[in-house]
Parts: sequence; C-alpha cells; structure tokens
Amino acid sequence: MIHQQDSVIVRTISRFLVPFIQCFGLYVIMHGHSSPGGGFQGGVILGASFILLGVAGGLGEVKLRFPTKLLMVFVSLGVLIYGGIGFLCLLLGANFLNYGVLPISLPRYMGMFGIELGVGITVMAVMVSLYEYLVDFD
Repeated sequence: MIHQQDSVIVRTISRFLVPFIQCFGLYVIMHGHSSPGGGFQGGVILGASFILLGVAGGLGEVKLRFPTKLLMVFVSLGVLIYGGIGFLCLLLGANFLNYGVLPISLPRYMGMFGIELGVGITVMAVMVSLYEYLVDFD
C-alpha cells in the first residue's frame, strides 16, 4: 500500500498546481477539434492531475475527490456521449459519426467537440480508476 508523502512542500505545491493542470486539460479537450490535442490528450492530462493528488496526498485524497462509483459513471457517460452522437448521425440517415448531417442549429464543430469531450471523460476516468486499482491492490 502506498502512503501519502511526508513532505508538506510536495503536498502543498501539488494541491496548488492541480487546478491549473485541470484547466489546461480542459483547454486541450475544448480546442482539440481545431488545434493540436483533443479528447485523449486532454483526458490524460486530467487523469494525471488526479494521480498527482494521489502520489502527494495518498489514495484517500483521490477517493475523497473522485469516489469509485463516480469514476464508473464518468466512464459510462463518456462512452454514452460518443455513441450518442454517432447514433444521432445514424438516425439522421448518414454514417456513424458523420457530422455533416447534424441540424443547422448544431454546427459540425459541436459534433466534433462532443466526440472529444466523450473521449476525454472516458480516458480521464479510466486512468484514475486504473491508478486506484493498482495502488489499492493487495
């Protein structure tokens, strides 16, 4: 079992940096359809921010902020967003994830953003859950 860091400096700096890391991860997800990055990269950054909390403050810190049941909800939600957009395209008579058929009120880039968001949520939740399982492995 991995225990929390004894260093007050490491815990304090990591708590200070985590919100900035998470904002950058959200930025990478939100601009992934028009610039380098995207759902996978942003999801990895978000997941790494929670893992940093775990390394600095212990597994209890991560479980307090991100319980296991909530992780499973996020994994499912990301897949549901991804599949839902693809299914909507099928219902509108096009191929799976063909954003060109989305209604005028929902521009093509919104479909791409939804896909990036679904991938990012799933990647983040899977990374954090793998970390929890590996650290809590007895």
